[in-house]
Amino acid sequence: MTYTYLTTEELSSVIKYDKRVIREQLKDSVLFEGIHYIRPFGGRKIFFIWERVEEEMLNGVSSESILLGH
Repeated sequence: MTYTYLTTEELSSVIKYDKRVIREQLKDSVLFEGIHYIRPFGGRKIFFIWERVEEEMLNGVSSESILLGH
């Protein structure tokens, strides 16, 4: 499967939330590392996986998605 990777700024423009809200409120409470975003090569830069973020927006965060990693 092919994924669309978005920076925080790009995700912000797509979902109409401020970058700061994404970083400080959504990341690690609704959007989880390894499921909704990755840090390539162990770096600081974050890429959100659009298809997974969109799925959670439409269906909500479920315990199954957290346990299964998707």
